[in-house]
Amino acid sequence: MAENVSSGEFSTSLTSSTKLPPPRTRIFKIIVIGDSGVGKTCLTYRFCAGKFPEKTEATIGVDFRERLVEIDGEKLKIQLWDTAGQERFRKSMVQHYYRNVHAVVFVYDVTNAASFRSLPAWIEECKQHALGTEVPRILVGNKCDLQDSIQVATDVAQQFADSHSLPLFETSAKNPNNSDHAGNSDHVEAIFMTVAHKLKSQKPLVLSQPPAESGASVNLGSSRQDGTDGSRGWACNSC
Repeated sequence: MAENVSSGEFSTSLTSSTKLPPPRTRIFKIIVIGDSGVGKTCLTYRFCAGKFPEKTEATIGVDFRERLVEIDGEKLKIQLWDTAGQERFRKSMVQHYYRNVHAVVFVYDVTNAASFRSLPAWIEECKQHALGTEVPRILVGNKCDLQDSIQVATDVAQQFADSHSLPLFETSAKNPNNSDHAGNSDHVEAIFMTVAHKLKSQKPLVLSQPPAESGASVNLGSSRQDGTDGSRGWACNSC
């Protein structure tokens, strides 16, 4: 009889010890690059915090923020790396910035033709750091809400995007839901979720610790929660 009790206790203990661990979260590292002042940090802040930053200063070095999203029932961590556009602030960090990148978002300011003309240099820098065409890349024209100040026409940007096989988005980090610009509404959300969907189906990703409680995640299509996003500075003057 004593042996039967012991066997039962052992069986219960074994069942408990072999319980499957919680699923791990896959991570996407997406870098956002472009000239200083084009609104890179405002775009990443809008996506991660769900609002436009109240205070803006130039990024020095690298800014990092992340957001947990849910796609097809799987929680994914989107890491957005935003680097200073000025060479003197980013020179020592370039190699680390381009390490283990899953996708690239090129950003220019539609009201600043010089930032558009700089795009070939940014694309070349990616090539120099071994980021080939297999790494998903998109082109974003920011500040499209400033209609009276636009210097880069959509057709010109589209021609450039087509020549480099880049999907083109035009948006405004400050007012992504501007009803006056049909077709551009809520593009900040669409931009990064489009990349996330593409990566989920194509790229093997780094694994992290088990995700936080479900309340910390953001389901695709649901409203975002405002809060601290781990940022350490802002990167645009008017976005």
